[in-house]
Amino acid sequence: VSVCCCLFILFLFLSELTGFIATEIVNELYVDDPDKDSGGKIEVNLNISLPNLHCELVGLDIQDEMGRHEVGHIDNSMKIPLNNGDGCRFEGHFSINKVPGNFHVSTHSATAQPQNPDMTHVIHKLSFGDKLQVHNVHGAFNALEGADKLSSNPLASHDYILKIVPTVYEDMSRKQRYSYQYTVANKEYVAYSHTGRIIPAIWFRYDLSPITVKYTERRQPLYRFITSICAIIGGTFTVAGILDSCIFTASEAWKKIQLGKMQ
Repeated sequence: VSVCCCLFILFLFLSELTGFIATEIVNELYVDDPDKDSGGKIEVNLNISLPNLHCELVGLDIQDEMGRHEVGHIDNSMKIPLNNGDGCRFEGHFSINKVPGNFHVSTHSATAQPQNPDMTHVIHKLSFGDKLQVHNVHGAFNALEGADKLSSNPLASHDYILKIVPTVYEDMSRKQRYSYQYTVANKEYVAYSHTGRIIPAIWFRYDLSPITVKYTERRQPLYRFITSICAIIGGTFTVAGILDSCIFTASEAWKKIQLGKMQ
């Protein structure tokens, strides 16, 4: 009984010690704008390949409900030719206002519109806010990663409708990082201009959720760990004492029965 108790105590002690050393992540929901120091802006990282559209035709336009209307945004953006110059990889880092709006990749900013623009594409990355890669946090921070529309109608426009959810991650040192998760729905259609021409585009229409998700890293308090260890040791020895008493009583009764039979 003593050996079994010691082994049992050791097992529970190691289990509690592992839980005490490891950090746990607790999440909560509340209504707020967590990153008030951002000036009402959200940083966006976009990386998309259009294998059948020349780089000089590719442009980024940004619109929102605060009246922003920017055609051909070029700050912090880069165009990399693909397929011997027949295609283009667009990488952009820009900011949007915290109001409903859209940004879209199109040929609208080109000096001359192509006859048959091809908007088939692959999205490598679309993320908002700080980069957040934590092992125990599984979220949709880059939900459109790997979206492949190469087999779509080349003349079709693509609408990606995003619902952005503010996300805060607070580590053990109380340092906070602000990122954004998002859900996405999409549709594909052929759009005609007022002149009857087909001018396809890749639209990212977004709206912000008032709900903020907060993840907090924390470790089990020392007093709780000590309390658990005391409870393990005390409880185990109490149960062991009861078992030992039962075994002793049973053995004594068995001896008496044997002695009675011998007489």
